[in-house]
Amino acid sequence: MGADGRRPDALLDQHEQALRLFGEYVRAVTDGQWDGPTPCTEWTVRELVGHVVGEQLWIPPLVTEGRTVEDVGDAFSGDLLGEDPAAAWDRAAAAAHAAFAAPGALDRTVHLSYGPSKGAAYCAELTADCVVHAWDLARGIGADDRLPDGLVEFSIKEVMPYADTLASSGAYAAPVEVPPGADAQTRLLALVGRAR
Repeated sequence: MGADGRRPDALLDQHEQALRLFGEYVRAVTDGQWDGPTPCTEWTVRELVGHVVGEQLWIPPLVTEGRTVEDVGDAFSGDLLGEDPAAAWDRAAAAAHAAFAAPGALDRTVHLSYGPSKGAAYCAELTADCVVHAWDLARGIGADDRLPDGLVEFSIKEVMPYADTLASSGAYAAPVEVPPGADAQTRLLALVGRAR
């Protein structure tokens, strides 16, 4: 068990599954869909994928190199996808997972924009974020948006403790009310301000 009670192998497995899921949707985007809308109302499909690629690119310098947000600065601003968004995703996802999977990485202190955090907590946060954005991307391209049950349950447990503060961060819409008996995916999406 890690210091936060998570089994490192289980957390890394969830992280890898979330990356794989998002990658499947990235590879499903057709040429005419990149400028289409997504449930993230300020982002097109391309901007959404660029955002998630950027999140992965931050991981190696913060986790492996021990750099701060200030150290990295605007290194990952601008177009991160280039001519081959799927290849850009694959490179970023592989580097991110390798950084978290390195010996001791999940126990390290990582210096994030909101303060210090354990590597395991950062990994869990980005895993849940990747799952939610996989749903956004699926909706944006009209793909099957049913998320794997295990990733949904993981993400609910991750998001629940801070769900009330997400909207105030400006990163998410306010939580949506769900009817009694709603399934797990509907509850997860509601926590992060999305309605099915």
